[in-house]
Amino acid sequence: MKLRIARHTNDLEKIRVFYTTILNLKVLGSFEKHDSYDGLFLGNSNFDWHLEFTKTNEIISFNFNEDDLLVFYPKSNVEYENIIKNITKSNITYLTSKNPYWNENGKMIEDPDGYKIVISNLKIESINKI
Repeated sequence: MKLRIARHTNDLEKIRVFYTTILNLKVLGSFEKHDSYDGLFLGNSNFDWHLEFTKTNEIISFNFNEDDLLVFYPKSNVEYENIIKNITKSNITYLTSKNPYWNENGKMIEDPDGYKIVISNLKIESINKI
């Protein structure tokens, strides 16, 4: 099974820069003016999932909850450290999670829309048990 996580945004370019620069995701595809929608697919061709972001002329007022999260599990310490370096270079502020688990097992940031992103620091052995 494949998974697509789709979400609307007010700024596709800010979203593209954030997810490609910070999380090293790749642009897998995009579209323009499809029934008034522009869109962007981000991920990696080796993944069984990707993110889709769409935009229309409608301005979205976001209503994310503190527990609405995207959690990313880097596959290696090197990948984790590269993401942390990207966050630091981009002067992105770390947040305190409402859920104490993520304060112990990851780093939380926000994407340009204010959606919470957790970069897990769990070891590979732990991730494989999930």
